[in-house]
Amino acid sequence: MKITEDRSLRDRIHVFKDRHKAGRLLAERLKHQCGRNAFILAIPSGGVPVAAEIAEMYSRPIDLLIVRKIQIPGNTEAGFGAVGPDGTVVLNESLVHHLGLSDDVIARQTSQALESIQTRNRVFRKDRAYPSLRNKHVILVDDGLASGYTMLAAIRFVRKTEPNRIIVAVPTASERTALSISSEIDELLCLNIRRGLSFAVADAYSNWYDLSEEDVLSLMESPIFSL
Repeated sequence: MKITEDRSLRDRIHVFKDRHKAGRLLAERLKHQCGRNAFILAIPSGGVPVAAEIAEMYSRPIDLLIVRKIQIPGNTEAGFGAVGPDGTVVLNESLVHHLGLSDDVIARQTSQALESIQTRNRVFRKDRAYPSLRNKHVILVDDGLASGYTMLAAIRFVRKTEPNRIIVAVPTASERTALSISSEIDELLCLNIRRGLSFAVADAYSNWYDLSEEDVLSLMESPIFSL
């Protein structure tokens, strides 16, 4: 495993103007990873503008990988794990134990997450089959890593496709999550790693906003999504 960061950005906040600028800065560090065998997968919604900048700089094929957090009952903002498009589940076991979640509750919440994946796959990808990633250099991109469970679900889904390498590229991450994620992949590129008990992806950006479905669909109208 290998972690590449920008030490000058360590523990700083508001280091990126927006997701597009962060994507361009990431792209500059990915020159040797974005050869002819590279395939870029963006995790929506926030990862799409970041990944689009990388794909455009190197004219590499790009697609969306739909993964969803498994929500804590009664809390739409927090999750206790994540699920991939094939039903691959990654649980925060310590949180599940702390909350006392039963198997029935876990199954119900996971089913809801899978329904959301199916809806988003229909809206964003028109239910297309995922491209073959066998022997590819797969670059997984999001706008940041907080708990990291959605990225773990994405990694484990991609690993089943037998890629040659898996690289995760994100503008920002908590140090603990960066270390955890890096043990599952070949390389992690994260420009802004932050320590401390409190971490929010949004703190890395001066201009932060939630992307709507319309925002994502607009980005997907770019010619790079037809490469």
